[in-house]
Amino acid sequence: MSRPPRPADVEAFLATDPSLDDLRDAYPDDWEAVQTEIGARLASGGAAGLRAYVQSLASPDPVAAGKGRVKRQEALASATIRQRMAAETVRRMCVAAATGVTTGKVRFNLINGWLAQRLLFRGGGLQRKPVSMLRFRLTWPLLTQRRFLMPLVQPRGIYCFYSKPLLRELEGLIGDRPCLEIAAGDGTLSRFLRARGVDITATDDHSWKDVAVADDVIEEDAVTALAGRQPRVVLCSWPPAGNGFERHVFTTASVERYIVIASRHEFAAGNWGDYRRQTAFTFEELPALSRLVLPPELESAVYLFDRA
Repeated sequence: MSRPPRPADVEAFLATDPSLDDLRDAYPDDWEAVQTEIGARLASGGAAGLRAYVQSLASPDPVAAGKGRVKRQEALASATIRQRMAAETVRRMCVAAATGVTTGKVRFNLINGWLAQRLLFRGGGLQRKPVSMLRFRLTWPLLTQRRFLMPLVQPRGIYCFYSKPLLRELEGLIGDRPCLEIAAGDGTLSRFLRARGVDITATDDHSWKDVAVADDVIEEDAVTALAGRQPRVVLCSWPPAGNGFERHVFTTASVERYIVIASRHEFAAGNWGDYRRQTAFTFEELPALSRLVLPPELESAVYLFDRA
């Protein structure tokens, strides 16, 4: 059995945004435990069991691993590693289920690539643009390989596309209040809203390895940004499943509204344990807005938390 992971080593390692292969090579004992647990949860509870497992990793119980400060720290470090492994494993499972591709690379053919580029991006790169719903409804059915889209772009930090009507609705929900986007990635959503006159600041911890972060995305983790900026509205698009930062939104006194763009599948995004445990905010899905997050195959959802 390998030596338990040390917290300082884990923090430094995860800051490099390691792949699943890197994680399992570095921590084989944790990988074996994750594989065993995922298999057992799927066998006994299906998707619900898998969701419960991901949530349990978000709130580890270090006392169960042994008494003493060192043992607790090692237990928390191991739980952090396993959480990242489980999230990446679930992501790969979703890609395989969506595309039917389990080995090798997912690729668009020439026609599908051209249609997707014209519909969703500016120029010849991966700079997203606000999407016309009319154009989307006309063009999207023509893509015979549309199930390949998200597996191709997710490694570059793109988890959805924003329609023009969605941006208009978000502008109304934010109003003239200062807004903070946390875990903003490449800052696309904030730029779209800023172009509509919204007072919004994009922040991210810049831990992405394969994502080009623009200069207008301030390098701050969510906890630091919330404490220092005291926003009235907070926005987050596709927060990582079982993350440890969303709970701080609910304990920041200045926050009046929290808007989350995520998934209807609880294991795919967001910290649902914290969503349910908090009592300071009301919580609802906005189905009309959910339908404006693209593509529809993602089964995205827009959730609204308002201070009670």
